[in-house]
Amino acid sequence: MKKELFGKAGNEEVFLYTVENSHGMKAVVSNFGALIVRLYAPDQNGGVADVALGYDTLEQYKENGCFFGAVIGPNANRIGKAQYKLDGVIYHLDVNDGANNLHSHKELGAHKRVWSAEEKENGILFTLEIGDGEMGFGGNKALHVLYEVTEDNELRITYDADSDQDTIINLTNHCYFNLDGHGAGSIENHKLQLFASSYTPTDAGSIPVGEIAPVAGTPMDFTEAHVIGERIDADFEQLKLAGGYDHNWVCDDCDGSVRKIAVAQNASGSRTMEVYTDLPGVQFYAGNFITSQPGKEGKNYGRRSGLALETQFFPDTPNKPQFPSAVFGPKRHYHTTTIYRFV
Repeated sequence: MKKELFGKAGNEEVFLYTVENSHGMKAVVSNFGALIVRLYAPDQNGGVADVALGYDTLEQYKENGCFFGAVIGPNANRIGKAQYKLDGVIYHLDVNDGANNLHSHKELGAHKRVWSAEEKENGILFTLEIGDGEMGFGGNKALHVLYEVTEDNELRITYDADSDQDTIINLTNHCYFNLDGHGAGSIENHKLQLFASSYTPTDAGSIPVGEIAPVAGTPMDFTEAHVIGERIDADFEQLKLAGGYDHNWVCDDCDGSVRKIAVAQNASGSRTMEVYTDLPGVQFYAGNFITSQPGKEGKNYGRRSGLALETQFFPDTPNKPQFPSAVFGPKRHYHTTTIYRFV
């Protein structure tokens, strides 16, 4: 495994670690934010391209308003009114997205922390401890993220977490993919299939209203593959509210096993990515609010230049008892797996 210095965050050294297989696939990850900095993925013609949006310098990741490549925690996505009630206690979170909370905390969240790193046989294990009350969440927590690159051209991400009291834990990775290469422009010509026959509609603040709605007959229906740009600007209220696709889909047949929940493909069909998880939801975000900015290797990123498929518990789950529970603690260990496989 290759290890190289990436810079410093305060007094802590930050490194890049390269995990690879024998087929040319490799992931370059960092102990800052447990980031995916580069992801070199094969195509059907024998070529390899970096398909993950990101930056060349640590200083840029210290800003990273789009959360490129980062692990989000202790809670990914939104919590309505930046608060929730658990065991009779009201927990107040950072108000950072209108009246709501987004991704725990934009400056103090897991994506801005330096994690400890331990090299494994075919991967790297990152660990982060978060104290009771930090960012408003209860419990002393230990978060673990294991990145592995398998001989099946998979980036396998295994998440584990423990807490000494019941709390909300909902981790994800916010990697943005462009299957033509990270600087190739819009992903609106990509095809996407989601094995999800329903989704969670939201209000104007992107907080789920509590309904699990069928996708049939709407532009949210990706049960068969569709070109992303085909309906993204349709006259449909949910798309207008979010500026395009930025919603949680309810994965079909969620039984706790790892199963295929999505397939993305570039326009030429030369590179296909399958997504597998044991989680109940996936946030498909089409990069509607990526602002024009310099990315890696002198490339410029703009609106919809990458897509995110963030496996997760549903947004605002702490306030929606009808949604699958993201409460974990002494009697419930957090353990999930997400796989991005290139075929």
